[in-house]
Amino acid sequence: MDISLSPAERQFREEVREFLASNLTPELRRAGRLMTSVFADFKAAMAWQKILHEKKGWAAPHWPEKFGGTGWSVMQHYIYSEECAKAEAPALLPMGLQMLGPLLAGKGTPEQQAYYLPRMLTGEDFWCQGYSEPGSGSDLASLACKAERDGDHYVINGSKIWTTYAHHANKMFCLVRTDSTGKPQQGITFLLLDMKTPGITVDPIISFTEEHEQNQVFFEDVRVPVANIIGKENDGWTVAKYLLEFERGGNAYGPRMRVGLEKLKRIAARECSSQGGRLLDDPAFRNKLAAAEIELLAVEFSEHRVMAALSHGQNPGAVSSMLKIRGTELSQKLTELMVEALGWHALPFQKEAMDPQKNVTDIVGHADGVPVLSHYFNTRAASIYGGSNEIQRNIIAKLVLGL
Repeated sequence: MDISLSPAERQFREEVREFLASNLTPELRRAGRLMTSVFADFKAAMAWQKILHEKKGWAAPHWPEKFGGTGWSVMQHYIYSEECAKAEAPALLPMGLQMLGPLLAGKGTPEQQAYYLPRMLTGEDFWCQGYSEPGSGSDLASLACKAERDGDHYVINGSKIWTTYAHHANKMFCLVRTDSTGKPQQGITFLLLDMKTPGITVDPIISFTEEHEQNQVFFEDVRVPVANIIGKENDGWTVAKYLLEFERGGNAYGPRMRVGLEKLKRIAARECSSQGGRLLDDPAFRNKLAAAEIELLAVEFSEHRVMAALSHGQNPGAVSSMLKIRGTELSQKLTELMVEALGWHALPFQKEAMDPQKNVTDIVGHADGVPVLSHYFNTRAASIYGGSNEIQRNIIAKLVLGL
């Protein structure tokens, strides 16, 4: 594995840096700095997506070129992720661009591709994901939201939960139960639906940090055309597994965690230890910081191994599950160390300052401490969503250990 950059790749890095420097407004950078989860502020993310799409065609660089992708190499994708993280760009929202888009490119009909993909790139359609249900999260095969065939429509009844940004979405991709006989996985269908369809109700789920990302969505006799199927009826499990490859394999943990580690070092250099002097010079804290950096280096090199495998047309297999475990748990550790470093300064809840649409200057403590505690709480869920880490360990046990 050779991780040194070629002259063309170094030139590409400079191109990305120059573009980011010229097009990331102070408001967009502020939104990036205030991210408390993998999801950026909705308005900022959509504004940044529009800039990327219209000026460079970079809204969905990993898509096939014929649908609007860039044709970048694996290393170029990683360089782009690194530079966006360093520049504090708000992350683009993944449900359409990262998850459904590649699925439609690979499994959709020509009509579905021609209609949905361009609207996804421009932001005209914004998608949410209807997978989890009350009592059916990581055990996705146990879902019960029912769809019954009625002529050329399905009639849906039931609910979905933890539906990120459903209050903003005008579209949803959804798994529904179309057959209750046989194995649970055999009776699931993958549907696309319009959120304005009569019978759909979106109820907010507000976190105790007063952030509104999640929702519960209720369906009461919601009619969806049969033409909105992806794949075949009762074959939604196969389609969903294909989509999960993009959800679980599309994250590069290293770049943003590297930025987080550098932020942690700056905070530790500024804050005082209980013994007096800089926290960064405290032996106990330095040990924790060094251990976190060693783990981060391991994640970064593991990501490079995955990149090497992908560039040679190989499937990284169980390494993706390992990276999901180590990446999310290290993210949790870094946010925990930030809270420890800030001490009492992490505690004030400054709601106005958390809004990237408002340039609040009257802040308690330092500006970089404003989102830290909310980020800490939000990151507790990272080892659950996208396939819980327990599920990932089961995958490793099966594929690697043969258990």
